[in-house]
Amino acid sequence: MGKHVLLIEDEPNIIEAIRFILARDGWLVHTHSNGASALDALQRHRPDVVILDVMLPDRSGYDILADLRGGRGPAAGLEGLPVLMLTARGQSKERETALRLGADVFMTKPFSNAEMRDAVRLLYERRADAAR
Repeated sequence: MGKHVLLIEDEPNIIEAIRFILARDGWLVHTHSNGASALDALQRHRPDVVILDVMLPDRSGYDILADLRGGRGPAAGLEGLPVLMLTARGQSKERETALRLGADVFMTKPFSNAEMRDAVRLLYERRADAAR
């Protein structure tokens, strides 16, 4: 089974860019664009890594992350999932909120292809090491 990432993002250009970057690196990339049903998508796909946008329709990435780290309800069993938070707003307050809620990596848009690829690789490797 290959490396699997779920990208929860609503901007088509960002979706295509990340899909291209990661697919070239051997990742299976699934996408989801709605905050309200993001936890259901996570349960359905069971990715190795999730890339989560802060600003989503119907529910913020911060709320989704808080649910994930809480591990209750639809987030049960997903609390250890590595999360890369992605945002167009890169103020220190945004970064602090993401890290306080349990994001593993915080990245601002625009990002470089190498930065995205390397961050996702690192999260995957950390998770694999922790499982050993």
